[in-house]
Amino acid sequence: MELIQFIQNSLPTVSEKSILNTIKCLNEDFTIPFIARYRKEMTGNLDEVEISTIKKLKSNYEEIVDRKNFILETLKELNVLTVDLESKINKSFDLNQLEDIYLPYKKKKKTKATIAKEKGLEPLARIIMKQNNIIDLDKLVSRYLSEEVPTNIDALEGVNHIIAEWINENEYVRQRLREMYRRQAVIQTKVVKAKMEEEGAKVYSNYFEYEEPLKKCASHRLLAMLRGEREGYLKLSISIDKKDAFKFLDYTLVKSLQPEVSWIIEEAIKDSYKRLLSPSIINEVLKEAKQNADKTSINVFSKNLNQLLLAPPLGEKRILAIDPGYKSGCKVVCLDEQGNLLHNENIYPHAPQNDKAGAIKKLRSLVNAYSIEAISIGNGTASRETENLVQNIAFDRILKVFVVSEAGASVYSASKIAREEFPDKDVTVRGSVSIGRRLQDPLAELVKIDPKSIGVGQYQHDVDQILLKNELDEVVSFCVNKVGVNLNTASKHLLNYVSGIGEKLADNIIQYRTENGAFESREELKKVPRLGDKAFQQASAFLRIPNAKNPLDNSAVHPESYSIVKKMAKDLGVEIKDLIQNKELIAQIDIQKYVTPQVGIPTLEDILKELEQPGLDPRSTAKVFRFDARLKKFEDLSLGMKVPGIINNITNFGCFVDIGLKENGLVHISKICNEYISDVSTKVHLQQQVEVTVIGIDIEKRKIQLSLID
Repeated sequence: MELIQFIQNSLPTVSEKSILNTIKCLNEDFTIPFIARYRKEMTGNLDEVEISTIKKLKSNYEEIVDRKNFILETLKELNVLTVDLESKINKSFDLNQLEDIYLPYKKKKKTKATIAKEKGLEPLARIIMKQNNIIDLDKLVSRYLSEEVPTNIDALEGVNHIIAEWINENEYVRQRLREMYRRQAVIQTKVVKAKMEEEGAKVYSNYFEYEEPLKKCASHRLLAMLRGEREGYLKLSISIDKKDAFKFLDYTLVKSLQPEVSWIIEEAIKDSYKRLLSPSIINEVLKEAKQNADKTSINVFSKNLNQLLLAPPLGEKRILAIDPGYKSGCKVVCLDEQGNLLHNENIYPHAPQNDKAGAIKKLRSLVNAYSIEAISIGNGTASRETENLVQNIAFDRILKVFVVSEAGASVYSASKIAREEFPDKDVTVRGSVSIGRRLQDPLAELVKIDPKSIGVGQYQHDVDQILLKNELDEVVSFCVNKVGVNLNTASKHLLNYVSGIGEKLADNIIQYRTENGAFESREELKKVPRLGDKAFQQASAFLRIPNAKNPLDNSAVHPESYSIVKKMAKDLGVEIKDLIQNKELIAQIDIQKYVTPQVGIPTLEDILKELEQPGLDPRSTAKVFRFDARLKKFEDLSLGMKVPGIINNITNFGCFVDIGLKENGLVHISKICNEYISDVSTKVHLQQQVEVTVIGIDIEKRKIQLSLID
């Protein structure tokens, strides 16, 4: 099977030409954001997700081909590769099937079967396995007795082990049994009684006596069960109906009409199933289920991260940020428009100090001294009390007050990045700065934090960590390049995610900017050490230079298309700057006149959009939000209450809503809308402001059930 066909089997709606050209771009080391945005004619206008899928399928194909080549080479060395065997391997693109084919020839550690073969019992096993008419079984067996095999019973025991291993290595048997497990397997969990009373066991109380079909087991439940087993609180098992398994095995393998021969085969089947086949297939299907659960959870995490990174920014405003607290006080920082730290100190408005008057006086003073335009308050401990305090202060100007998520702020504050930025400040100050910067530009600040530490998803510590990192890094890259980056203000951590840049070039750009001042044009990028033509081609259009001499340098128009815009302007008898945001002039452009073999309608349409609104940020603007003033503690809740909230996490079983209490409420997937949905993120998104109805209160467990349905 060719690579194109392999990919089309998974992406039947994507044309062969699109796949072929996408692969060509990937082989030329073009980044996915660059291909999706600036090679639309080649790919047939595929988006980042489709291109990423093609890249993953290409990698899967190459992995399979590598494994096939290894197996073929090994079989050649063993001198067992036949024409039929080679053909079978070449036709297969299923890793399980390939491993089944290879299993009989695979080098083994010492097994019961290999020991029996060493004792000379393999020829006897072959005779019995053929199940031809055996006139005198005892006499036949006695021929293979020796010092190591003193009795017929010993000989038949060795034969059993050899036949059991052959059954385990039977490709057809493994394939059919695997299918049975996929269809019928039941997953069961039981509590480890010795640990039942431990505090940690309570987390898994739903799984103390639990079972369900494995194929219907939702990813969050499977990952919870596996974690419970790993932590020693649960015993987990997977099984199918043994009667069905043995019925299939007997029908497939038992051919002899001689009871004494068929009995030997049946005993070998039982031994093989219990000792070899079942454990092996269970490991396979559990691994498969875990991989699927990982993919589902990572997909949820990726969607959440995408929404969080593209959350509305307030923009370049002077911010007073507060990290609330009780005993240790509230940490206050003042930031300029670029997020630079201007001032920091503590206030103590809450218990035990209760210096509310002093806190109000200090906040008023800071707002005036640093020309503050907005206030950002972290949503952690004492957040509501701090918000109420600030909202009731009579400032000499109108100030918008925002409550922002603190998720990951503590991780950032203790990180190497934070230490480099603020070497002389402690973690509390760094955390407060992060809270303020998140309001200015969530994307620019959150790229500094390991994505899995942001805490938007489910069981992120239980999934494949390499896969998780790769997927989340990809999401960050897509978001950064979708928004674009101000070349003269971006941190190296933000630049690191720009198409074609990477860590080393990001450092070089920062160093060049420090030594030479702000970039005046995209062309000046070529002066950055080690930033060659390829990196310039990949990166330049995602980097913005406000107030550049060439207005296109502050747009998403690629430098390779500048000549097209120049010709458009010339044909209209105007300068390029006259085209920018001039809808009347832009409407006069007939893009058909500018189509070439390299540049088609998709690119030309993108160019016109950029001329209308150059460098348009796809994100909306941050909105002020206020919690219900009636809710101060859990006991203030009552059934039927309608309260405002902010969605702060999405899982595949529902979404969690911050309603201003320490405890978040859960909106189960069935309570999100009146229709059936399988994907929560199709109806709600992170940071969405919603009104919810309280439909369940569990005082003992401190759990809140909410509904979005009117």
